[in-house]
Amino acid sequence: MDDAVRVTEPDEVQFGQDGLVPAVVQDAVNGQVLMLAHMDREALGRTLLTGETWFWSRSRQAYWHKGETSGHIQRVRAVWADCDRDALLVEVEQVGAACHEGDRTCFHRPLTAAAGSVTPAAPSFAPQGDLGRVLAELEEVIEERRRSSPEESYVRRLLDRAPDAVCKKVGEEATEVVLASKNADLENLVWEAADLWFHTLVLLNHHGLSSRQVAAELRRRRH
Repeated sequence: MDDAVRVTEPDEVQFGQDGLVPAVVQDAVNGQVLMLAHMDREALGRTLLTGETWFWSRSRQAYWHKGETSGHIQRVRAVWADCDRDALLVEVEQVGAACHEGDRTCFHRPLTAAAGSVTPAAPSFAPQGDLGRVLAELEEVIEERRRSSPEESYVRRLLDRAPDAVCKKVGEEATEVVLASKNADLENLVWEAADLWFHTLVLLNHHGLSSRQVAAELRRRRH
């Protein structure tokens, strides 16, 4: 974790009689609740030390590093304690699926309402169309392409000539967006906007930044 990450000191946490504290894991980009697990003092310490989530499995009675076998790791951005300090909120950048069944979130099973009661509303996030999720997944692809050879990857070739080549593409795509809007070419406007967003993400990657930081700035302005 970088120096800007806000963390809870392990000594401040009130662990239960079983030595555990519940930890709610939340997507740092879009606020989606991903999973619930438990940590003991050691698991919390490993999480803060490594910047990736560690938990204590009550069923296996063993520590587990999230994503160790699947590759779907969770990069920790902040750890918060609630007001009673007996529960944790862990903000992460999720790589791939959080649920072992392959879903982005473990909370994907709606409960059936009792007769005569209110029908449960759909979650406020859209698992297949959430913008934050799409941007985060696209950033993962860009990072993978950055590590590829120039012969195989357009992104790598751009980054090898960054920032000039990437800035040029951002400028070109911005111009295409303006022209599509002026011509009222709505289908092309969506296409060009997607190109602009993609190349902007490549530029952010070059500078070690992410859409998460842009989202945080937009949230700050909203308030």
